[in-house]
Amino acid sequence: MKFGIFYELQLPRPWQSGDENRLFQDALDQIEIADKLGFDYVWEVEHHFLEEYSHSSAPEVFLGAVSQRTKNIRLGHGIVQLPFQFNHPVRVAERIATLDLISNGRVDFGTGESSSEVELQGFNVNREHKRDEWRESLDAITKMMVESPFSGYNGNFFSMPPRNIVPKSVQKPHPPLWVACSRRETIHLAATLGIGALSFSFIEPEEAKAWVDDYYETIKSENCVPAGFSVNAQVACVIPLMCHKDEETAIERGLDGGHFFGYSLAHYYVFGDHTPGKTNISEEFEKNRALFGFSRQVAATKGEVLGAQIINDGTKALRGAIGTPDQILDLVSRYEAVGVDQLIFVSQCGRNKSEHIIESLQLFASEVMPSFKERQLQIDQKKESELEPFVASALKRREPARKSDLNFSIPASMKI
Repeated sequence: MKFGIFYELQLPRPWQSGDENRLFQDALDQIEIADKLGFDYVWEVEHHFLEEYSHSSAPEVFLGAVSQRTKNIRLGHGIVQLPFQFNHPVRVAERIATLDLISNGRVDFGTGESSSEVELQGFNVNREHKRDEWRESLDAITKMMVESPFSGYNGNFFSMPPRNIVPKSVQKPHPPLWVACSRRETIHLAATLGIGALSFSFIEPEEAKAWVDDYYETIKSENCVPAGFSVNAQVACVIPLMCHKDEETAIERGLDGGHFFGYSLAHYYVFGDHTPGKTNISEEFEKNRALFGFSRQVAATKGEVLGAQIINDGTKALRGAIGTPDQILDLVSRYEAVGVDQLIFVSQCGRNKSEHIIESLQLFASEVMPSFKERQLQIDQKKESELEPFVASALKRREPARKSDLNFSIPASMKI
C-alpha cells in the first residue's frame, strides 16, 4: 500500500485579498512536510473555471515548485486534460519531460478527458468526441516521448509533421501512465490499456474488491494492449483524511471540509446550475448538504468502523478516513486486503486549516503508515514477479515505436 495526498486547491467563498496566495503557499508547505514524513505521492489536478472547488489550473507550474522543495515524493499529474482544445500534445510531452528532468525522474503522468460542462463549453470541446480525443492525444504523446525524431501524426482530430520533440524524460521509456476513473467501466478500460486507474469515486473497500479483481484479470488477459510503451498496473482510490487521537476532534477538524469537497464536486458534475462569478457554492452547501448525502449528523456518528461512507438509519453520508489512528489503520488494512495499491488522501478541502492538515499527516505517518511501509517492498516484489510474464506479453501486442528516416529538411526563414 502506497499513500498519496491530493490537491484541488479549494477556496470556498467569501474570498479576501491574499487568500489565493495563502492557499498556494500553505499547500506547498504541507507537501514539503509530507515528503519528509514519507508519503509516496502528491497528486495535483488540472481544472478550469471551477470556482471554489478547484483553483488549480496550472498544475505543471505548481508541481514545478513542488519539485524544488521535495526530494522523494512522486509528482502526480492527477490529471492533465488531453482533449486538444485544452492542451496541444506537443506542449504536454514537453512539460512532462521537463518536470521529470527537474525532479530527477519523479513524475507520474495522469491523463483524462474532463466531464464538467463548465470546462468543456469553455474550451469548445465536443462532449461526444472527448473520449476519442483523449485516446488519440495519449497515443501521439507517448510516441513523442519515445521516438527520436517523432514520425508525425495523422489522426481523426490531430495531425502534425515529423519533428524531434525535446527534451526527453529521465524515466524510460516514459513516466508511468494513469487515467482518471469515476466508474467501474473506466477502470476496466484502464486495464485494457495497461495504465493505472485513478479512482475518484468514494468507494468502500469491499466494493473496491470487484473493481480491483476485474482490473488485474484484464491486465493478465489478451485484451490488454498498452496505450504507452510500458505497463503501469496500479489501482488508486481517493478518500478524505483527518487523523487525530480524539475522534470528536478529527470530526470537528475534517468532516465539513470533506463534505464540501464532495458537494462542490457534485455541484459541477451532477446537480448544480452555475453562474460564473456569482454562484456561491459555499452558501448552497450550508443550506442543502444533507439533501445530497453530506449530512453532518449522520457522518459524525462516533465509535463507528470507518468506511468511505457512514450509514445510520439507512442514510449514507461521506466519512472516509476521518477518525483516530486505530480507526484509520483498520480502514486502510481493508483497502490493502482487497488489492488497492494506493490510497490518495484529500485533506486540503473546504475550510480545513493548514495546521490541522499538517498535524493529521504527522500523526498518520507516525502511527498508521509504518505497519504498511514494513511490508510494502515485499508486496511490490511479489506483484511485479507475478505480473512480469503478462506485462511482457501485453507489450508484444503493442505496436513498437516507429523509426523515422527523414528525407526532407526545413529551410530557415526570416522576414524583416
